[in-house]
Amino acid sequence: MAFLLSLNIGVPRDNPWQAYGGTGIDKRPVDGPVRVEAPGPKGTGAVGLAGDRVFDVRHHGGDDQAVYAYAREDLDAWAADLGRDVASGSFGENLTTSGVDVNAALVGERWRVGRDVLLEVTSPRIPCRTFAGWMDVPGWIRTFTARALPGTYFRVLEPGDIAAGDAITVEDRPSHGVDVRTVFRALTLESELLPRLLDAGDALPAHLRERAEHRLSRSE
Repeated sequence: MAFLLSLNIGVPRDNPWQAYGGTGIDKRPVDGPVRVEAPGPKGTGAVGLAGDRVFDVRHHGGDDQAVYAYAREDLDAWAADLGRDVASGSFGENLTTSGVDVNAALVGERWRVGRDVLLEVTSPRIPCRTFAGWMDVPGWIRTFTARALPGTYFRVLEPGDIAAGDAITVEDRPSHGVDVRTVFRALTLESELLPRLLDAGDALPAHLRERAEHRLSRSE
């Protein structure tokens, strides 16, 4: 059974790794239900979970990055490799899941979390300097990229309240076969996969579709 193991909200803190001063990457588990709603366009710092926010408003937040999920199973694998505890929320994820492969989720796939909330898979997380600084592991971006376990962002289709322990049900899977891991690999180390991204159609965020089209046009 797939379920929400931990629901995590960011604690704002100073960001010594970037120029904009703050970060919400320090996500910590919370008790009780949290409201989930579509935050609107990128640029305001708003995300999908009440009480959370982002500071890098150019690259994070907004409807296509409203909620970020990472699997407890993948965190455990990282913990074994790093030789240290990796707590739920440590990767900056809002949802720590159990029993579902978030990296095999298809772009446009729809998840019901709890009774009311419906989320739609949009894209992988691309590692940044804040994430690297937060993890404090030499070569972290290179290591994270090579492993290709990025976790997934969602947009919010139907709002509501969610809490740790809520069931996760995959309600719809598109037929195109483009999963989050493929999108990540195409955008990072395996540009030969870029043509596949276009098969996801409008479910892929517009800026990623445009990036893929631009890079493909330059290679012709």
